[in-house]
Amino acid sequence: MKKIFTASALAIASLSISPMLAAPAAAQARSVAVADVRAAAAQSNAFKTASQQIQTTYKAQIDQQESRGQTLQAELNVLVAKYNEEAKKTPQNQAALQAAAKAVQDKRQSASEELNRIGAPVELALAYVEDQISVRMNEAIKAAMTAKKVDLLLQPDAVLARENNADITDAVVTELNRILPSVSTVVPAGYKPGQLVQQRNQQLIDAARSQQGAAATPAPAAGNQPTTR
Repeated sequence: MKKIFTASALAIASLSISPMLAAPAAAQARSVAVADVRAAAAQSNAFKTASQQIQTTYKAQIDQQESRGQTLQAELNVLVAKYNEEAKKTPQNQAALQAAAKAVQDKRQSASEELNRIGAPVELALAYVEDQISVRMNEAIKAAMTAKKVDLLLQPDAVLARENNADITDAVVTELNRILPSVSTVVPAGYKPGQLVQQRNQQLIDAARSQQGAAATPAPAAGNQPTTR
């Protein structure tokens, strides 16, 4: 089973990088590089090990989903064949054709819902793994930038042309392996996908507001010194 990080989790992780990169503007950056955050996360030791653990822990659900998927596909193929038969008839029976089309559509929807229910525990465990890695991704990126003396880091799709040595994805993987060698695959009760990243982002927002509030609070005025006669 292959699993690449969900777009939502990595999108949040990418957005949370922005405060770290806000200082040097693009025009002022002395060294610019690119890194594929999605690839770095998927190549990390933590993700690879966790993926193997999930395949073992949820083998029954994975096997059931695969087996049931094959059965449902065969049933769907029968309905598609019936639809094609109706479509070839001359003249066409529109009522029969529409009924056949609806049968195919309903079967696809119900099959998708059933397979999603079977695989829900697997997807939740993977989401929890992704979430844990996303929370620490900023640290890995910052450490890689420091190691490579990079001022500005871009995503590959934001670059028109570059040299191969401008890609520091491997450096991000190295730092991520150091910072987060492993993650848990045991999903806590009540966990929702993206929860850890949301909590981390809220902590950063609260900390920034506290600093702004402290900076905006004027220092108490010095009292008048008592005079003596």
